[in-house]
Amino acid sequence: MRFPEELRYTKDHEWVRVEDGMAVVGITDHAQHELGDIVYVDVSVGVDQEVRAGEVIATLEAVKTVADVYAPVSGRVVEINPILAERPEAINQDPYGEGWILRLQVTQPAELEQLLDASAYKELIGQA
Repeated sequence: MRFPEELRYTKDHEWVRVEDGMAVVGITDHAQHELGDIVYVDVSVGVDQEVRAGEVIATLEAVKTVADVYAPVSGRVVEINPILAERPEAINQDPYGEGWILRLQVTQPAELEQLLDASAYKELIGQA
C-alpha cells in the first residue's frame, strides 16, 4: 500500500492534496483495498455547492459493501471527477491519481492543519 508523504489524511480514510488553494479529495489506498471492487460512485454534492468538513460528499458502492466519503475540509466544490461516472474502478486502480473524487476551494485553511500526515495515518491503520 502507498501513503504519499505530500498528502494529508483523515481518520475516515480520505486524502487531500492541496494545489494552489484547492483541495483535491479522494480515498486512500487502504480504503479502496478494504472496500474491494468499486462499481458505482454517487457524488451527492454539486459544483459551486458549499460543504463543511465531515459532511457526506459521496457514496461508493463496492461489490461487498457501501461506504460514505466525507469532506475532509470545508470549501466550495469546483470540480467533480468526470471519469468516475464511466469508470468507478479508477479509484481502485489509481486512488491518488486518476481516481480522485472532487476538488474544493478551501474556505477554512486551518482545518488542513487538523488532518493527519502520512506517518500518523499509517499508525492509525496499523501500518507504522
